[in-house]
Amino acid sequence: MRLCSRLFFCVLLTVYTASAQAPGPFHFGFKKSKNGELPSIAQEGFMGTLQRHQAIFLGNTEKKELYLTFDNGYENGMTAKILDVLKEKKVPAAFFVTGHFVKDQPELIKRMYSEGHLIGNHSWSHPDLSQVSPARIKDELDKVRAGVAELTGQQEMHFVRPPRGIFSDRMLAVCGELGYTNVFWSIAYRDWNINDQKGWRYAYDNVMAQLHPGAVILLHSVSRDNAEALGRMIDAARERGYEFKNLNRLEVKIYR
Repeated sequence: MRLCSRLFFCVLLTVYTASAQAPGPFHFGFKKSKNGELPSIAQEGFMGTLQRHQAIFLGNTEKKELYLTFDNGYENGMTAKILDVLKEKKVPAAFFVTGHFVKDQPELIKRMYSEGHLIGNHSWSHPDLSQVSPARIKDELDKVRAGVAELTGQQEMHFVRPPRGIFSDRMLAVCGELGYTNVFWSIAYRDWNINDQKGWRYAYDNVMAQLHPGAVILLHSVSRDNAEALGRMIDAARERGYEFKNLNRLEVKIYR
């Protein structure tokens, strides 16, 4: 065990040193999709970094498939309603949880798992992972994985979403060494401010206007707008011929 630990931190040190001069940090962002076209991610300066570390932000853009993901930093009374809708509509989702959520909402964590959703890692304390050491990254991710495992029996956790979408070449490399795939998104809107909710129609219009093949959709579970619009979003997307898929079945087609 000690030898494995030493070897792991040697790898981390190598990654840290080799990537020290790499560009970054980056804030993940892009010009939004319109009329079913792809967003402008390929034109952003960080595209090569994402591809080098096989980060996910899109599925196969030739298939009308959607991947629904939620960030769960804390609970605002909306997650149970979201789970109700997903269960009714038979839609899989991925929930990226923080340490606060794991400690504060054990029953919701158990429900996510028992109803077949993926539980991903959003770090224990939501720091900027591009600015902390490899050892701190490992600790942040290990604590979430262990906390979820204790509640659900889920021993493996393969997906991580960097807090606030901030990343660097070094950070992605360290997460990869820990066995994680970084998951970003191709559809999102400003939905996280619980004091600036504008009604279900606002959420619905923002998401539906950006819909495109292979989309990874990011929603925040604290949003009342999202919870109230979710069923309508799902129905409308299906009417347009889209299918909702599990993130662990995502098929990537190279996006240029």
